Amino acid sequence: MFIQTEQTPNPQTLKFLPGKVVMDEGTAFFQNIDKTSNAPLAKRLFGVDGVIGVFFGSDFITITQEKNSDWQILKPMILGAIMDHYNSGEKVM
Repeated sequence: MFIQTEQTPNPQTLKFLPGKVVMDEGTAFFQNIDKTSNAPLAKRLFGVDGVIGVFFGSDFITITQEKNSDWQILKPMILGAIMDHYNSGEKVM
């Protein structure tokens, strides 16, 4: 699985494009792990220390990091979490 990333206007936010459908319809935004009970992928992403926001679009995932976090450290862990999720066969929502 090859996941592309794109910068956003906000340096604390990075867009991940997994090359697969993320949301069949609509969008979903999570600001903390407490709201992820029906979203296994979001729960997995909040398991990465430094992630403070997860947004799902039709074919992308946008992650917001804490201000003192470093994308060089977070990005590989986030990529791994996304790959693990899609390899598990679980639904996004």
